[in-house]
Amino acid sequence: MNEQSATNKAAWEYRAYEFWIKRDGHPKEKAKEIRKNPRACLKNPRAFLENVENKKIANLCGSNGRKAVPLALLGAEVTVFDLSKENERYAKELAYYANTSINYMVGDVYDINLQSYGETFDILYLEGGVLHYFYDLDKLLSLLFSLLKKGGTMILSDYHPLLKCLNEDFSAKHAYFDTEIHTGDIAYKHFFPEEEQVGFPDVSLRFYTLSEILNAVITARFTIDRFEEHRGWKKENIPWEFTLITRK
Repeated sequence: MNEQSATNKAAWEYRAYEFWIKRDGHPKEKAKEIRKNPRACLKNPRAFLENVENKKIANLCGSNGRKAVPLALLGAEVTVFDLSKENERYAKELAYYANTSINYMVGDVYDINLQSYGETFDILYLEGGVLHYFYDLDKLLSLLFSLLKKGGTMILSDYHPLLKCLNEDFSAKHAYFDTEIHTGDIAYKHFFPEEEQVGFPDVSLRFYTLSEILNAVITARFTIDRFEEHRGWKKENIPWEFTLITRK
């Protein structure tokens, strides 16, 4: 495991289960919510996940299972790859209470065994802001290409690169073309009381430009079918997220 992954693993295994309870509720209650309308839980990419029954789906950096479990309820065979045992705990409990099942592999995505998983999946699904946890985008996309069956689809829904460098009034926030690896707060740190935030480990982040993302996808030999940009939750006039649909 490389240094960045080790740093991020330590961070995401620090009180993550407690955070999911705080934000999403107990897995038993969250499962009831998901079962009411699994497809709605998929949000922006759901239009590209219409027919997943009997499909093998890899949910990379699948976190607490909030997307894997709806996909499983829709009939897919879902395997989550994620660094955090805390995330795994919540995800497995969520699947149990939703009366479905998912496979959950804890480890570094870079270390996925291609002898076991190469050309296995019909769909790769990455969402929720994961690219910044990887220091080598070309290496990541090459691995993802190897996981996918010929003719398979990758759905990548991530934070828009402009989000990190522009405020809502379009004033500058950070340098867009920055290539450094940064130390930052774990995403859920501020859900905890201020006096408890001192002990939280930092994460290691590498922010990418839109051209870096698209060129890594092209270099890995994916065929791009569609690219969409999405406003924020309050309909802000800058893109907060994007969805990229590609084929092998």
